[in-house]
Amino acid sequence: MRHRDIQDLGHDELAAWCADVGQPPYRAEQILGWVHRKGASDFDAMTSLARGLRTLLAESFTLERLEPSFVADAADGTRKLLFHLRLEGGGTAPIESVLIPQFERASGARDRLTLCISSQAGCGMGCGFCATARLGLVRNLTPAEIVGQVRAGITLAAPRQLTNIVLMGMGEPLANYDAVRTALEIASADWGYGISPRRITVSTVGLVPAISRLIAETRVNLAVSSSATTDAQRDRLMPVNRRYPLDALLGACRDLPLPRRKRITFEYVMLGGENDADADARRLVRLLHGLRVKVNLIPFNPFPRAGFVGSPRERINAFQAILRAHGINATIRESRGQDIQAACGQLAAARPAA
Repeated sequence: MRHRDIQDLGHDELAAWCADVGQPPYRAEQILGWVHRKGASDFDAMTSLARGLRTLLAESFTLERLEPSFVADAADGTRKLLFHLRLEGGGTAPIESVLIPQFERASGARDRLTLCISSQAGCGMGCGFCATARLGLVRNLTPAEIVGQVRAGITLAAPRQLTNIVLMGMGEPLANYDAVRTALEIASADWGYGISPRRITVSTVGLVPAISRLIAETRVNLAVSSSATTDAQRDRLMPVNRRYPLDALLGACRDLPLPRRKRITFEYVMLGGENDADADARRLVRLLHGLRVKVNLIPFNPFPRAGFVGSPRERINAFQAILRAHGINATIRESRGQDIQAACGQLAAARPAA
């Protein structure tokens, strides 16, 4: 039987294993520090642990490192990492991560380097404006495979420091909740990769039951993909709306016990002639009334046979102006990495054309 990868374990689960084998629970943090913070390549390299414990770890777990099979570089500095994961019945499933640099010297803020990671191979949510949806759901990722992308991104970024993580890559994070929750713990822990939860964002299409659980169990930021202002419109664009319509989604967001000064981000993909009229903007204002939110307007990034066109920039600007006139903080996300198919909605686990 194949042993479990130790990177699939959070602190409490490894501490329970330590207790079962007669080790004090504090050993869990030591072991996890070797695995993640120090990047040990195997258990024998964990020299501060007794040899007997190292042998027991090697007999009980594996320690595998996820390495990209291909890295593509965009003209704007964005880098896309392609990985191949094993499938149970043989073969591999491809996934992608994206490193996105943002230079803020003009504003006096520090430079940001954001890693966008995947939580599933493919996606089963069926959103019409997303290339990943065309793949369908292949399988969930394990915690080891999710944090493996973080480690690979940190390695590729060096000597620059990774500052932010967003779970906005392939898949719906809240449909793989337990694995994502463990990966978030590892990514943010001092013994892990040390990324502050304030700099980690989880994006969801709106799986209502899991939203409240995420806020209760983590301190990360929440982003909700809305992209419509009526149920009929959202049913067409995002089939999840038939299970969790706008009233249920917005009601769940209103009930969240958000810490002071924390806001929910609403992501709105701008589709020409579909959801970008002034009337849509005014409806969005009414829908979001009373919520602590910011709105991220996302220009549609084309992919083959998408069936949509992006809104002209003037239309996006007009939409933004209506939101701002009503006191909503609305920003426009600049598309990054389009030339390597790394922009929002374009991830389809394929090498870009030469």
